[in-house]
Amino acid sequence: MSRAVALRLGAFAGVLVLAFAGAFAIGSAVDPIAAADTQEPAQAHDDQGGMGDMEPAAGHGEGHGDASAQPPGLAVSQAGYTLVPATTFFQPNQQTPLRFTVTGPDGKPVTRYTKTHEKDLHLIVVRRDLSGFHHVHPTMDAQGNWSIPFRFTAGGTWRLYADFQPAGHNQPITLGTDVNVSGLYIPVPLNEPASVFSIHGYDVTLAGSPQAGKESELTFTVSKGGKPVTDLQPYLGAFGHLVSLRSGDLAYLHNHPAEHAEAGGKGGPKITFGTTFPTAGTYSLFLDFQHAGAVHTAEFTVTVDADGTTIVPPTALPSTPGHDTTPHGH
Repeated sequence: MSRAVALRLGAFAGVLVLAFAGAFAIGSAVDPIAAADTQEPAQAHDDQGGMGDMEPAAGHGEGHGDASAQPPGLAVSQAGYTLVPATTFFQPNQQTPLRFTVTGPDGKPVTRYTKTHEKDLHLIVVRRDLSGFHHVHPTMDAQGNWSIPFRFTAGGTWRLYADFQPAGHNQPITLGTDVNVSGLYIPVPLNEPASVFSIHGYDVTLAGSPQAGKESELTFTVSKGGKPVTDLQPYLGAFGHLVSLRSGDLAYLHNHPAEHAEAGGKGGPKITFGTTFPTAGTYSLFLDFQHAGAVHTAEFTVTVDADGTTIVPPTALPSTPGHDTTPHGH
């Protein structure tokens, strides 16, 4: 059963109802605050950082391969910057403005940013069971207030990630906080690890040998109707964007696409990334790619071992889509 189908069935599974107030007491109030460090990190990044630095896949891991460093997205405040949602309580299946600010070291909303992947800020929204992934781009007013119409599709605790680079700051920052959505909470189990995902008529395969604590190269291959897709379109300056989240604490991992996409260029069928999985464990990977004017999201579950995990694509692709075909937000 797909994750999207499971979410729809959840509305009828009254026997599994959990009281909202008790189920989500952790909320945003318990988000950690990174240790105050007034010094800038030694490793500077270019202005294509954040969701994935535009560097070659081989040998581009400096500054991201330290497995002992805390991964991004675990703290609501870091380097003097804080993610402040306007409200942390929402109703399900109702489109409502999702508003927030990012305050700076002076306590005031940040209004100047360095663009990363053609945007001042990327917002990732996902439920804490790693279902309902959305990668969206809100707009900011002159006072530094961010807003976007948004619909939470199910009750539960949802995680917000703001990925941005303040003007004058030498590297991107990813802050995370929780918001609560009332209603039924029906946990959706992760998909089993697999090397192929089918969505909207596309088949995406995954190959690589990730190892905990070491930078790994992951290669996704996109096909449609059994034929390789060789005309992927640039999306935010790349032919693919990858968000990786660690199951359990939902640490947000930086990923590096190997190829920069110029406007009007064509890419595919392969999209390669370099990433470092800091620990052994289970990770959810969300690949965004654009073709024929539409953005699609392929989802993978990857189990990473300390001694390495080999992911081998299938020799034959599925004849019919067997996974979530519900569009995600962009």
